[in-house]
Amino acid sequence: MSSRRSRQQSGGSTRISDDQIIDLVCKLRQLVPEIRNRRSDKVPASKVLQETCNYIRNLQREVDDLSLRLSQLLATIDSDSAEASIIRSLLNQ
Repeated sequence: MSSRRSRQQSGGSTRISDDQIIDLVCKLRQLVPEIRNRRSDKVPASKVLQETCNYIRNLQREVDDLSLRLSQLLATIDSDSAEASIIRSLLNQ
């Protein structure tokens, strides 16, 4: 029995196989622009995970910034207008 198979069986259903990890890292490579736009396909998994974390942090900052800007905009327009309704719906998403 291979060591991979024995690890899967001893770990129960919560363990992820090496093949699944490789597949997930490949999917992350395709999703993160910083990695996807590189010419080399040889990016270590640790770098992929690091860049993914950075990308998610940057996206969160952008969301926070846009929410703040929408809130500020909402404070400057008539609260009963169609624009205010659209902004409120965006903020509630």
